Amino acid sequence: MFETTSENTALPAQDKISRPQHTQITLQVNGETHYSTSPINLPELLTSLGLNPRLVAVEYNGEILHRQYWADTQLENGDRLEIVTIVGGG
Repeated sequence: MFETTSENTALPAQDKISRPQHTQITLQVNGETHYSTSPINLPELLTSLGLNPRLVAVEYNGEILHRQYWADTQLENGDRLEIVTIVGGG
């Protein structure tokens, strides 16, 4: 469902024809390109990245996204996210 890559790989022409067409969503997360072959919302993305949603802050397309809107935020092709882990200390 979700994969990360730093390089762009092309499929042979026959694979492009024989495989069912799916909409691929391309996201930029902390400067890395990520792909999803199915719709994904922000909490699903965080879980797929192994992050605890209670311990991160998210910038979504240049704006801080308040936690109350996360579940309703359906990620779209080209979205840019910066995800920062909150660290406590003293």
